[in-house]
Amino acid sequence: MKSKLTPYYIDLIYDTCLKSFWRKKALSKFLRQCKISESSIGSWGPDESKRDILDMLFEKLPSSDNGRIVIMRMGKFLMEQRTFPDLKNWENSEIMLKEAHEAVSRLRIYHKKQEEQIQSEEDKQRTREEFRKKQQEISRSQLSLQKLNEQLNQLGQKLGTQKAGYEFQDWFYALLNFSEITNRKPYVHSGRQIDGSLTISGTTYLVELKFTTAQAGAPDIDTFYKKVTSKADNTMGVLVSISGYSSVAKKEASGDRTPLLLLDHSHLYLVLGGIMGLGDVIKRIRRHSSQTGEAYLAADQFTA
Repeated sequence: MKSKLTPYYIDLIYDTCLKSFWRKKALSKFLRQCKISESSIGSWGPDESKRDILDMLFEKLPSSDNGRIVIMRMGKFLMEQRTFPDLKNWENSEIMLKEAHEAVSRLRIYHKKQEEQIQSEEDKQRTREEFRKKQQEISRSQLSLQKLNEQLNQLGQKLGTQKAGYEFQDWFYALLNFSEITNRKPYVHSGRQIDGSLTISGTTYLVELKFTTAQAGAPDIDTFYKKVTSKADNTMGVLVSISGYSSVAKKEASGDRTPLLLLDHSHLYLVLGGIMGLGDVIKRIRRHSSQTGEAYLAADQFTA
């Protein structure tokens, strides 16, 4: 039960309690159900009215945590009332029943408003917390992308060297891990070097990486095509050439049901700039390939 024990709420509980019972015995039974101590109930003198005992209780209970819990329990039980057996068969029962129903109704309405207000505050707090976490994630993401971007720029100063080629492999798999894309690092199969693989939406792509000053040409496409088509039917290939592709290479990689997708530096910088995720870049090129048979889609044509 979500409620704040405001003075008005306490007054409503007091009033509802007063109007729900006529006999002292019935009120005493209710107070025991609410865990009011026997010593408090036992102090009720024979000449004291219901109002006297309730005045004494409601003056004392709000001053302690346990007392406030008791008042909340009383409110809960009172709101659950649908009939008032203790108010029946009296000369003015009709009036007493009407007043009791009205008191319970006021208590329920206020309680519901409080719950809605508290729920609204909790929702706002949850939204603020989710926003804060999202901002932290974005901040961490930006820092990671910035670091990856700086690393790639540093590698660019050694473009074309064998050492840079191996470092580019490590860099690319760090990007896959950052992008939370399932992957397998480079391995050798049947005497052939495979630059690794990645899996997106249930499709496995063999990876080929070229960190050279020259564009990838038709021989590079032919070699990679043979690697890919020698695997399972649903296997595809992602070729990443940092310097791009010759027009002949793009043509050789394209065709009906081509299993190859071609990426270059411009696609990587879409990711490093926080514009698109790597998985989304690959999906976009694959969709284009499925629609046109073309293995390459320039980054600046993604919105077309």
